[in-house]
Amino acid sequence: MKVPSPGESISEVEIAAWLVSDGDYVEKDQAIAEVDSDKATLELPAEAAGIITLKVEEGDAVAVGAVCCLIDTSAKRPADQPAKAAAPSLAPSPASAPTPAAVVVTSTPVPVASLPVAAAAAGHPSPAARKMMSEHAMKSGDVQGTGRDGRVMKQDVLSALAAGFDGSASASWGGSREVGRVKMSMLRRKVAERLVAVKNETAMLTTFNEVDMKPVMDLRKKYKDAFKEAHGVGLGFMSFFTKAVTHAIAQYPSVNGMIDGKEMIIPEYADIGIAVSSPKGLMVPVMRNAESMTLAGIEAEIKRLAIRARDGELTIEEMQGGTFTITNGGVFGSMLSTPIINPPQSAILGMHNIVERPVAINGQVEIRPVMYVALSYDHRIIDGKESVGFLLAIKEMIENPERLLFGGKKTEEVLLGL
Repeated sequence: MKVPSPGESISEVEIAAWLVSDGDYVEKDQAIAEVDSDKATLELPAEAAGIITLKVEEGDAVAVGAVCCLIDTSAKRPADQPAKAAAPSLAPSPASAPTPAAVVVTSTPVPVASLPVAAAAAGHPSPAARKMMSEHAMKSGDVQGTGRDGRVMKQDVLSALAAGFDGSASASWGGSREVGRVKMSMLRRKVAERLVAVKNETAMLTTFNEVDMKPVMDLRKKYKDAFKEAHGVGLGFMSFFTKAVTHAIAQYPSVNGMIDGKEMIIPEYADIGIAVSSPKGLMVPVMRNAESMTLAGIEAEIKRLAIRARDGELTIEEMQGGTFTITNGGVFGSMLSTPIINPPQSAILGMHNIVERPVAINGQVEIRPVMYVALSYDHRIIDGKESVGFLLAIKEMIENPERLLFGGKKTEEVLLGL
């Protein structure tokens, strides 16, 4: 089997984990490996049924089109092994993957004969088990695997939790001089390169403002039950900010633009990236044509993308092509930050936590729920007047939700789709 191309411009991937052991019998389309690219993690399906021979180790970088394993299709299924249902895979089908003229492995493969038969599976968790272990701060040595060759299964994690596993004890440290060393994933390495490039190659500045969240919070409290009953999704703050961003972009289109050589590209649409946390790190899936979406549509799309990010199912297409990004550090308790631009975009909006603060209202001091917001932008394409005006427009629309109704000529129910 050759490594298929997971997407345009990707020439190399990394074998993050083998899901089978050397010498196992695999079914056609069974997921046999997790593959990391610099944009996403995908599963690699078996192209045929037979006995598998692994040609590279976990952690090896492999060129697209290089041989990663062999499958002996003449071998028969062992009598004691029932047929398995093929696992769904996000990797492209071999028929659609381009075949390079040359096959090159970028790291020196280890001869299969020198690998222990159980090396790929012993103590290694399944994808479902790994996710659950991450959620409960469990390490590989905290769970005894009962799967084939000692593989840790989801039921093993559940049994450990039922037995009273204390995650805080596993996460404790101190009293030793040991040093841990963990290899960065290809995705994390690529993110690091892009962040450094942004700092070095853009004239990035950040402007700040504060938003009185009381009007939106009152509106949300009044309609959240009816909204959920009508649309099947909750009413959150992200949809209001996304809608405000699209209206502000209409007033300041350069904030939605990007630099291409000596030209500025100004899209006449708003593909909004929403930064979400996932087990693999920060992901930024994109909502296409957010300017034409309703609040209910935005909430439904955010929920769909967040679930796919959490489950590691985002495709490269879902994370490409954004024109503007929103990140919400407030969900983790951030009071204020300077978000870094997501290239080749030219601006990013940072939301933060909501804190009750004393503010002056009509000459009187009142306690209001206040959120600090930040706009980081590339000064090469966006002037200070535009950046400040853009952020002020968002502030005014959030503090006066009726402005999202194109001048307040429609009712709140129309905005909410009720």
